[in-house]
Amino acid sequence: MSIYQPSFFDEADRLATLTRLQDPLVALQRHIDFEIFRPQLALVFAKARKSAAGRKAYDVVFMFKILILQRLYNLSDEQAEYQINDRHSFQRFLGLRLGSTVPDFSTVWLFREALTKAEAIKPLFHTFGATLEKQGVITKAGTMVDASFVEVPRQRNTREENHLIKQGQVPAAWKDQPHKLSQKDVDARWTKKNQVTFYGYKNHLRADADSVLITNYAVTDAAVHDSQPLPDLINATNRDESLFADSAYKSAQTDARLAQLQVKNFIHEKGARNRPLTELQKGLNRLKSQIRCRIEHIFGCVENSMGGPELEYIGHARIATGIGLSNLAYNLLRYVQLIRLGRVPAVAKCA
Repeated sequence: MSIYQPSFFDEADRLATLTRLQDPLVALQRHIDFEIFRPQLALVFAKARKSAAGRKAYDVVFMFKILILQRLYNLSDEQAEYQINDRHSFQRFLGLRLGSTVPDFSTVWLFREALTKAEAIKPLFHTFGATLEKQGVITKAGTMVDASFVEVPRQRNTREENHLIKQGQVPAAWKDQPHKLSQKDVDARWTKKNQVTFYGYKNHLRADADSVLITNYAVTDAAVHDSQPLPDLINATNRDESLFADSAYKSAQTDARLAQLQVKNFIHEKGARNRPLTELQKGLNRLKSQIRCRIEHIFGCVENSMGGPELEYIGHARIATGIGLSNLAYNLLRYVQLIRLGRVPAVAKCA
């Protein structure tokens, strides 16, 4: 058996092979300027060190990139620690070398928890969105809205417990068991669609029809109707835009509000039992679908390329953080794809 003799160039050769095999993180690192997030991240973690003793804190942008990796590959905190130690591509993306120290899973959890408490994810999402608008990538010629379920681990509660939870109360027996209570999600809800039962939350999206980039989002429990967050997604800033949505968003109230905002209404017509759609309305709906269907590409990417929208966090605040990071991670991927397709000028960084 031959004895392996390490070479000075082994690591470089392995990374070169990964690049040749089209490591997707290489393009992400090349075109995304993660430094644009530093000012907001620094504000969250800005506190003076009491002494020079102890290990220096990890760089905030470095830690933020770990959260992006988690959402790109749907990794738990424990799996993130393992995969960073195991994968050369992850180490290169994070700027690590073979002997570098990797944050443990609890450090990743604490970093994300701090961002959750500071409600920093949506501002970070909009920071990248502002960069895209400045570049002219988001045209605002057409806007799409839709929602998808984000399932969480299902709770096995009694009917009485579920009744109290729906009323915003915590079952008395749980209060005496803090460890059990910490594992109970009292914000998630059950719902049924097309005879399929879901438990968890909803990711309500507003997206640019031309670039298929997410421009805003809202997070609710799964029982909230798709149309309820529409006032948060469509407002005066969308004046003169064209709105495309399925018939779930159709109502007289919505039509009146869009007219008041001067938003062009291309929401699908909705039929009724005693008032079916005419052939003309069906034809118009098919034309609208040619644009509206593009938002389904976002959900398909999250489901097929990013490991699915399912999350294992507990509580609305943490789920909102996870969903926001997923939406941002999707936009990063989509931006790089637009460059590869030649629809956006290839630049060294996006800033």
